[in-house]
Amino acid sequence: MPIYEFVCNDCENQFETIVFSKSEQVTCPKCKSEKIRKKMSCCAFKTGDNNFVGTGKRAMATGGGCSGCSATSCGTCGH
Repeated sequence: MPIYEFVCNDCENQFETIVFSKSEQVTCPKCKSEKIRKKMSCCAFKTGDNNFVGTGKRAMATGGGCSGCSATSCGTCGH
């Protein structure tokens, strides 16, 4: 069950939701609009040497999202 990211065309709310099937109708949780668009998401995979790869950056599994960053999520610093 993948988690997808969406943006509402009416209120510009950005949200994530689990989508169980392609035919499932997703609505904005803020304004209930069905006029939404799917965002392009990136993913990362943990390698045997405890690094995450796949987003174009290498980040250690312990500590922050990128080297030199103390954030615990890449969404925090924008990288």
